[in-house]
Amino acid sequence: MSTKKPAAYSESSIRVLKGLEPVKQRPGMYTRTENPLHIIQEVIDNASDEALGGHCGHIIVTLNTDGSISVEDDGRGIPVGMHPEEKVPTVEIVFTRLHAGGKFEKGSSGAYAFSGGLHGVGVSVTNALSTRLEVMVWREGRVHQLAFGNGDVIEKLKSRAIARDEKKSGTRVTAWPNPKYFDSPAISQPDLQRLLRSKAVLLPGVKVTLTHAKTGDTQTWQYDQGLRGYLIETLAQASNTDPLIPLFEGEQYANADAEGFAEGEGAAWVVAWTEDGNVVRESYVNLIPTPAGGTHESGLREGLFGAVKSFVEMHSLLPKGVKLLPEDVFARVSFVLSAKVLDPQFQGQIKERLNSRDAVRLVSTYTKPALELWLNHHVDYGKKLAELVIKQAQSRLRSAQKVEKKKSSGVAVLPGKLTDCESKDVTRNELFLVEGDSAGGSAKMGRDKEFQAILPLRGKVLNSWETEPDRLFANNEIHDMAVAIGVDPHGAKDSPDLSGLRYGRICILSDADVDGSHIQVLLLTLFFKHFPKLIEHGHICIARPPLYRVDAPARGKKPAQKIYALDEGELEAIEDKLRKDGVKDTAWSISRFKGLGEMNAEQLWETTLNPDTRRLLPVSLGEFDAAASEARFNMLMGKGEAAARRAWIEEHGNEAEADI
Repeated sequence: MSTKKPAAYSESSIRVLKGLEPVKQRPGMYTRTENPLHIIQEVIDNASDEALGGHCGHIIVTLNTDGSISVEDDGRGIPVGMHPEEKVPTVEIVFTRLHAGGKFEKGSSGAYAFSGGLHGVGVSVTNALSTRLEVMVWREGRVHQLAFGNGDVIEKLKSRAIARDEKKSGTRVTAWPNPKYFDSPAISQPDLQRLLRSKAVLLPGVKVTLTHAKTGDTQTWQYDQGLRGYLIETLAQASNTDPLIPLFEGEQYANADAEGFAEGEGAAWVVAWTEDGNVVRESYVNLIPTPAGGTHESGLREGLFGAVKSFVEMHSLLPKGVKLLPEDVFARVSFVLSAKVLDPQFQGQIKERLNSRDAVRLVSTYTKPALELWLNHHVDYGKKLAELVIKQAQSRLRSAQKVEKKKSSGVAVLPGKLTDCESKDVTRNELFLVEGDSAGGSAKMGRDKEFQAILPLRGKVLNSWETEPDRLFANNEIHDMAVAIGVDPHGAKDSPDLSGLRYGRICILSDADVDGSHIQVLLLTLFFKHFPKLIEHGHICIARPPLYRVDAPARGKKPAQKIYALDEGELEAIEDKLRKDGVKDTAWSISRFKGLGEMNAEQLWETTLNPDTRRLLPVSLGEFDAAASEARFNMLMGKGEAAARRAWIEEHGNEAEADI
């Protein structure tokens, strides 16, 4: 047996990770670890930001023979002078300090008004996860060089004059990714090509080159048509069908007077609708690909829907009973969207998804009026689009028309939430419909598993008074109840098959408060409207859990007792009895159950489940006949009966005892 003492937990146990150590310890928090593409993308993004600002015309990515990757641009070059606060060369800070960068200062005064790099983490992560990283900067008539090893400076900054035949400004970063941090050291070529091509698309006029040093092969992308050419090309590859109507394209950016948006914020877009085939959807924020979409895509969806809906309504094209939803408009949409957002918030460092809330309003504000105007200028195309969208809506409605009971091999599958009983004797079996999962847990433990089954219900049940029978099973709770009971929904005049009935008693077990009463009424509405024969044959009951528990002390020969009270009236009666027995008012304590979930299994069995000690109220029509009951249910549960309900409440309001 080991006698090793556990390590002491003291002040010295707390370790602070300095510099780039956090990245090396948990690389997955900062980048994708499948392969090194993302850490190279960080360098490419920096070059793209220079191009976005209009300072760079050519980006060159080289896959070197020794496994390193170089990214070179002809931008302004990273500043190399001493940092005024840190007192080390600025280029060194960029590659060695987390949360250091030139993109935090927003607006027209900053070096980068719009950029993809925003966290100040990017290239320092590249450095941390590379065995070696070399930086060369051409700036202000000199060439500056420094090198890092595993994130630390190994060759300090040195400078020389620019030779006559050298370029005047720019940056080259060469990285040797450390294979120990990645599942595979090899970068996916298609992914790299896709990334570089998208940069060329989004930076019209900028040339992007990929060079393989080993083979000498070179690929160059330069799109003068920008987004339009890209979508046409990509759509042709993904689908053989032509767009239904001409491409809808546009761009709009906020000016200095724009309310609610920063100057320069906005979007460029190209949208195509096709009748079949695959759709192409690509979105970018400040040139950063966002494969997981985000709020800018939601803005485009909202804008397109608003414009199409307005056009359809203006021209009265919508058939009766059809309601358009955003997914009807968006289902057959292909698009390329490039948003410019001043201070975008991404989900995580890898920036796959945009989270900025304002981006929804930004993109929808600019796309909706533009499409609306375009559709009204090209009414024939607008009507063709409306036809496609309405067809989508009708198809959606048809598929939702009838929801059948879920079956497997022709037999209804019992719901997973049901805790069934062991007995097959229907006359003895009981099903408890329990409010809430926590009460369901207590009921499962407290029941007699021989003949008592438990089905927990989540939240309020649907008000099914005006629900069509063939739509009932669209509601999961009602579907599960019907399957568990073994009887299909039916009308009052129907003769349903009750041979599948699995329980002789179906007991509604809800809290003894206002919410619990509401759930009771909703369930009784369901049974009265859609399962009337179960009420007629006496299968429906209401369990009555107590609201109070009185802990009475021992008195005379009587030991200490736990007495349960159903309501206020019973509580008063118990207190009067205790006083008669000579117990002082302060000697007993009263606890109020907020809900069934507060009862433990033993209490629930004793008060509500045990056939010998519980109170179970059978449900029948009582003093009201079927017609009067129906009229009363209609007044209480009908959607258009608000005025009748109000009058009834005003008439009987004085009879209610408010549970406050």
